[in-house]
Amino acid sequence: MPKVQPLRRDSDGQPALDARAMDNLRFIRETMERAGSFTAVSGWGMVAVGGVAFVAALVAPLQGTPAGWVAVWLSAAIVSLLASAWAIARKAAASNVALDSGPARKLVLAFAPPMIVGALLTLVLARAELYWVLPGLWLTLYGTAVVAGGAFSVRVVPVKGICFILVGALALFAPPAWADWLMGIGFGALHVAFGVQIARRYGG
Repeated sequence: MPKVQPLRRDSDGQPALDARAMDNLRFIRETMERAGSFTAVSGWGMVAVGGVAFVAALVAPLQGTPAGWVAVWLSAAIVSLLASAWAIARKAAASNVALDSGPARKLVLAFAPPMIVGALLTLVLARAELYWVLPGLWLTLYGTAVVAGGAFSVRVVPVKGICFILVGALALFAPPAWADWLMGIGFGALHVAFGVQIARRYGG
């Protein structure tokens, strides 16, 4: 009959944990972190972005040139990006969520490519004076970015992205006179509606 070996103990008399078991626990913890969701998406930040879009939808049609119209919407996009980044950083700090966590990095990597493509196509289309294409392009590519990034965030975010794609598809085929109304519905109303929902359900 084999002899039973006593459990190894450390200097304090406690059972020593095997190094392999510690490595397994570390692997499990890191895997769970990578599989988690980034929950610091700010609902109130979305509401602020929607407010900026409403202002742009009112001001843009007053411009005398297409270039002026584009400048208004691009300025609104820059302001919205800064406001959203500030709101996310503030919520992350309050919720003790790291901005360099696995889910956060995945969200950014999924969100960024459609936005970069949109910026490049905006330059090309504006240069060709195909301004009527821009509203549908902006809405659909932003929706694509939100769906992709939303896979690593709270559940309602991808739904928001799908709504943007639908509004953008309508903008691609609608009369150019509808452009600012549809942009107001998309970047304005959808941001406010989903922002309020996220703020209420996910703490701000």
